[in-house]
Amino acid sequence: MSSAGYPDHLITIEPLAQLVPSSVCLSCDVCCRFPEQDSFLRPYFTGREIQAAVARGIDPASFPDPCGSQVSVVPNPQGEGYLCPAFDPSTRHCRIYETRPLDCRLYPLGLMWNAAQDQVVLGWDTKCPYMQEVGPAAIIAHVDRVMPWLEQEETIETLAANPRLIGRFQEDVTVVRNLPHLTERVIGGKQFSCSAGTAGIPDPLRLGLDGLKPLTIAEAARMNRAIDQSGLREAGGLAAYSFPYHYIWRGILAYHWAEIGGYFCLFADSPAGVFMALPPLGPQPAEAPLDPLFEFMRRRNGASAVCRIENVPERIKAEWQNRGYRLNTKDPEYLYRVDDLVELAGDRYKSQRAACNRFRREHQAPFEPYSRLFHRDCLALLIEWGEQKKAGGLEELGRLLLEDAESAHRIALNEFDGLGLVGGVVRIDGRVRAYTFGVWLDRTTLCILLEVADRTVPGLAQHLFRESCRMAQRLGATWINTMDDSGLSTLRASKQAYHPVRLVPSYVASPARL
Repeated sequence: MSSAGYPDHLITIEPLAQLVPSSVCLSCDVCCRFPEQDSFLRPYFTGREIQAAVARGIDPASFPDPCGSQVSVVPNPQGEGYLCPAFDPSTRHCRIYETRPLDCRLYPLGLMWNAAQDQVVLGWDTKCPYMQEVGPAAIIAHVDRVMPWLEQEETIETLAANPRLIGRFQEDVTVVRNLPHLTERVIGGKQFSCSAGTAGIPDPLRLGLDGLKPLTIAEAARMNRAIDQSGLREAGGLAAYSFPYHYIWRGILAYHWAEIGGYFCLFADSPAGVFMALPPLGPQPAEAPLDPLFEFMRRRNGASAVCRIENVPERIKAEWQNRGYRLNTKDPEYLYRVDDLVELAGDRYKSQRAACNRFRREHQAPFEPYSRLFHRDCLALLIEWGEQKKAGGLEELGRLLLEDAESAHRIALNEFDGLGLVGGVVRIDGRVRAYTFGVWLDRTTLCILLEVADRTVPGLAQHLFRESCRMAQRLGATWINTMDDSGLSTLRASKQAYHPVRLVPSYVASPARL
């Protein structure tokens, strides 16, 4: 057995037959190339595989965690996107082919969690062009050759020791086999060694099918009760303390929840690994047992820096710091007084007021409550708006966020009623040219979750925001939360131009030592 728990025979020999002919691979433009720098499709290297790659000339800095991590990709010198640092674009060859990682050896088959996130499965990736040509009979025959290897005790031990080799569910990967023995081993593991005060808390890895459950809309009431019980939902507080804030992003993050030691725990599975999207929600959140939760994330992520608890509010920061946890500042959220945004009075709102006045002079376009009748028009506007944003020039981060946001908008439009969102549209000449969705954080605070406005119509964005605030005021709101600026300079300038009365602090907690 190697260090990092990887059997030596899986490094030194070729355990898997290659399905795709080398001639096909060398002419393909799919593998080893990635559209985004943080693509979840980047291959995962175990600690031993990292050592082998470095020995063959790959920069050690390509691996954020020497014990096991996804490789850091590099800009493509011959075009757009990014490349695996082991890939030579001039020859289309892998520089470490003979010792390439298991993640690459298995491809175009892949290991992933199923849609319910409760079973490890083997699938074939339809993104591989050759898989469309070879036909199902050849694929199944290859699967039959691979299965005995996957069912070996040494292989199961390897994969259980490196759970990040098991990817998240992908709709374009066709499931061909369930892997119950591997599932049991990965979920099983050993009990955590909990410190005093955490005894009796079940190990999340042992919760199995009955413990870690996918977050569905049916859990909205349960999660809201837990938030209320925690006391962390407060006037002018963080947007994350609402169910829709998380649920609309389920197209990007796989959310799961569990009741652990009397606390509601919300986990998010990102391309980089699992983290907690909120502190444990229970009657004493400042005293919640965190060690077993960090240990679960550490074991699931292979000690990746992604092990963290997000959206920690100011009120419990000091207590967690006193317990030895590290608290790092996140981008703050912007909080406004509703009356200020409705009146837009004084010189400081001169430009916004002028934009609204221009729009009202040029258009007879009332603000209307959103209904299902507007669904199709809003979807069409979403696509058009995205193209306008791209054409107008975006920061790299902004482009990535725009791509991610589309699924959130679609979920909000499709499940508007069930999520209890507050929405409105602006129609010009009968066509929807702007829409917005918000969610109540408490009885006095409305959070603006999503906004879309045709960028070719002067003043429309300002008019939409003002009318949203007027709607909130009529419904009893005192405060408007517009969330953070996502690190985008243009969005930051826009939010600051409306003069927030408070920047709501938020923190990310991590263990003092990983």
